[in-house]
Amino acid sequence: MNSAQDPATLSSHADAGFDLRPLLVANMACTMAMMAFVSLIGPIARTLGLATWQAGAAVTVAGVIWMLLARPWGQASDRLGRRRVLLIGTAGFTLAYWILCLFIDVALHLLPSATLAFIGLILGRGLIGAFYAALPVGGAALIADNVAPEHRARTLASLGAANAVGLVLGPALAALLARHSLSLPFYAMAVLPMLAFVVLLLKLKRQELHLKQPPRPVRLSDPRLRRPLLVAFVAMLSVSVAQITVGFFALDRLGMDPAQAAQTAGMALTLVGVALILSQMLVRKLQWPPLRMIRVGGSVSALGFIACAFADSATLLGTCFFIAAGGMGWVFPAFSALAANAMDASEQGATAGSIGAAQGLGVVIGPLAGTLIYAADPRLPYLIVGALLLLVGLWPQPSPPSVQTGR
Repeated sequence: MNSAQDPATLSSHADAGFDLRPLLVANMACTMAMMAFVSLIGPIARTLGLATWQAGAAVTVAGVIWMLLARPWGQASDRLGRRRVLLIGTAGFTLAYWILCLFIDVALHLLPSATLAFIGLILGRGLIGAFYAALPVGGAALIADNVAPEHRARTLASLGAANAVGLVLGPALAALLARHSLSLPFYAMAVLPMLAFVVLLLKLKRQELHLKQPPRPVRLSDPRLRRPLLVAFVAMLSVSVAQITVGFFALDRLGMDPAQAAQTAGMALTLVGVALILSQMLVRKLQWPPLRMIRVGGSVSALGFIACAFADSATLLGTCFFIAAGGMGWVFPAFSALAANAMDASEQGATAGSIGAAQGLGVVIGPLAGTLIYAADPRLPYLIVGALLLLVGLWPQPSPPSVQTGR
């Protein structure tokens, strides 16, 4: 038996007394701030005279930093404690967001050269991504420390639902405030990570159960992590491919003008957030084991993405995105829980960092691969993503080793 499931290495009060609400608030607030930037980068880039690829790079750099720093943050949480890493992450996120906010405000007034504006956005967004990477890693490790294995998927689904709420509310609030100026949404959103820091500081208890034994490093090649790492990578790859191609699909396959295509893409991505919220609430009710969630969720999501390739209207495209996101809502908490349940208590921080690195790799490769494949055929990215999700969903469970008995 893994010590992650052994009562000797878990507190007898693992579930009792663990308050998830501070993590929910912090994750929702920081996700809102992150997604507000994504929704506004197009108008900001156009105002500052940036090329489309420069706007894409300003968004993608956070994924690169997340991939590079997820494992170091996980190892730091093993040494310093989950609470301290979460506080450092939200404090740094707040400072970085204010720096980016001020830079964008000044740039919109002074209109510097495109090169200078691009460098400023890359540095600001990269700094934000460096600290944001601590949040999912520290949160997942804290849950693994304090929640029994059979309840981890349900708890991680609650965290995912909070992120999905931020995914929906962030762009919506940014669009509402952007009517007054492009700077105003950033000043409003800069308050959110500050709120997250205060909530964690005052409400998150010190529950460092993992410190009862020295942390152990985790190799990315560890066979126990093979399945959850692959599922994490494919899941984030699929999401990022869909996000980057949906606007182009509306233009090319549905024959819309740019304004209509933007509205269609916005509607589809909003439905994604709603579907994630609903599906992850359902996870809490079903209480399925992680492998079953991956099988069912991956298959449902695959069908949704494959159907996207044949969508011929905005309504049908939005419906397909809703179905695909509903399946992903089961997959995301499942691969994190599967990884945590496979590892020992002393490896949870490094494990959460490894899963974060796999997700970051998917975020980095997805936009590039999606646009390259889209150039060959607009339907191809959705068909390939659907096939990948079917493969990870139908990946057979390894048979338990046979027990030799003497005769």
